[in-house]
Amino acid sequence: MPHTLPKFLKYPLPPSEEGRGEGPLLLLLALLFPLLTSAQVGISRSDLAVGVSGGYVLNRVSFNPTIKQTWHGGATAGVTVRYTCEKYFSSICAVQAELNYAQLGWKEVIETSTDTYQRDASYIQLPVFARMAWGKEQRGMQFFVMAGPQFNFLLSDSDQRSGEWSDATLTLRPNNVTAQYDLDIQRKFEYGLAGAAGVELSTAIGHFQLEGRYYFALSDMFDNGKKDPFGRSANGAIIIKTTYLFDLLRTK
Repeated sequence: MPHTLPKFLKYPLPPSEEGRGEGPLLLLLALLFPLLTSAQVGISRSDLAVGVSGGYVLNRVSFNPTIKQTWHGGATAGVTVRYTCEKYFSSICAVQAELNYAQLGWKEVIETSTDTYQRDASYIQLPVFARMAWGKEQRGMQFFVMAGPQFNFLLSDSDQRSGEWSDATLTLRPNNVTAQYDLDIQRKFEYGLAGAAGVELSTAIGHFQLEGRYYFALSDMFDNGKKDPFGRSANGAIIIKTTYLFDLLRTK
């Protein structure tokens, strides 16, 4: 029995009312459509931006036993490097690293006397973030989120005291917790997790960011063995900061 070709291969496609060749064009587009769509899934980038940042830090220390506190305020400033590697659908993916100076510490609330106490601790910080952004890459607004590990190294610490500070006032401290007054910070190295969210405005002269950030320490500043006075002594900070970045490398 002789083989016969399918009808759509044996005879040419009929021309449309508006011109010839529309049938083959539609077939070609149908074959290319998966390739065209897959090409848009991940578009590589090689963008490098550097800049400076500054802001304000509100810090508390999580103590166990508990010490009543209010927020300790301090400044932060540093340098930022950001490498943008890919645009995945509408998400712009990047890695951001910083080297910052920050003033942390704690400020006690002492309600049993006129005594006041504040501990100031200066740190060098190295956060490394995975960054996702949505919006305009150039000349427009972006919304972004970041998350990643952070490493701190203590430079110095000091305290501020005022009031009577007698044996009588010390015995009135809540939970009789007074060991922190005679302890220098014992662990200079600290690590934790940080997360941020904010907006960025890209202009012809660079990128301007405004963000809110939270840092949660996973390690303690004082030793936490069975014979030590504190089982927990970890920083927790809220940061408001602005950053200016300019491009060194830009994907065309």
